[in-house]
Amino acid sequence: MGFRDPHAILLNRSSILVVTSVGVGLLTLSYVLGVQVGKQSAALLRPASKGSGEDLQALQAPIQEQLKAIDGRDDETPAKSNSTVGAKPEVKPEIQSAPKAVSTTSTSAVPGKWTLQLLSTPDKAEAERVAAKAKAAGFTAQVVKGKGLFKVRWNHAGTKPEVDTAATKMKAAGFKPFAVPVE
Repeated sequence: MGFRDPHAILLNRSSILVVTSVGVGLLTLSYVLGVQVGKQSAALLRPASKGSGEDLQALQAPIQEQLKAIDGRDDETPAKSNSTVGAKPEVKPEIQSAPKAVSTTSTSAVPGKWTLQLLSTPDKAEAERVAAKAKAAGFTAQVVKGKGLFKVRWNHAGTKPEVDTAATKMKAAGFKPFAVPVE
């Protein structure tokens, strides 16, 4: 009888093949997961893209607005505040009340009148989709064509503070509006 070591490992071809294939599989899995984690971390480090309105808000005010500021002229009068106790607060119209059509035929802006623009795109279908989405959310919007682009605009013109208040409501509804002077 032969003496056999209890700690000896016997390897044959099939066991070597199984160990090798498991090792290759684990290496492949770790490589794929590493690539996915790398892509995910690179995406998190990339700066967030800006909406179309955010780029335009960074621009300077139109020359007419700059001249008003220099000359000290101001066409808008500030709203009076009710400081008496028990006085009824001024009721402001809702966004949808008495919409005014935005005219795109004139070449000069109406002084002191602003509206909101939701989108400007060369794709008419995209503009109509955003206008329908705005109408479904309760905001009256229309698509106007100007300078080769389809622009989705709110059907109301008002003072800058009124338009800014409406913009806040639209932003809460998921839109990215920005104020534009009424043409």
